[in-house]
Amino acid sequence: MIDLAVGVIIGGAFGTITTSLTQDIIMPFVGWLFGGVDFSSHFVRLGAVPDGFKGSVTSYTDLKAAGVPMLGWGQFITVAINFLILAFVIFLIVRAVNRMLPKEAPAPAATPEDITLLREIRDSLRK
Repeated sequence: MIDLAVGVIIGGAFGTITTSLTQDIIMPFVGWLFGGVDFSSHFVRLGAVPDGFKGSVTSYTDLKAAGVPMLGWGQFITVAINFLILAFVIFLIVRAVNRMLPKEAPAPAATPEDITLLREIRDSLRK
């Protein structure tokens, strides 16, 4: 039970590290590679901006905080890349752990009954 709790806590912390890696290192590089594109700012507004809106109409976070219905496809790309990085890193960790574990010798295959009988006959004939 304690192992599971430790795994959940470390997994949550690892998720935060992966999110930071994606948002602070990989996505800015990808944006620079594609000419300064910031994926989190790409969205399609599906509804009207409420009266008295104080934020920027081009800011995804401001519009989302105001409750404007939007299709945030840029944010989805960021989250999808975050997931792929996390899945790849977990794959590498599991593969490394599997390589470190001692390999068990394969269990001997059960001898079929007819082979056992033939061996007994052979041993009887030798005597």
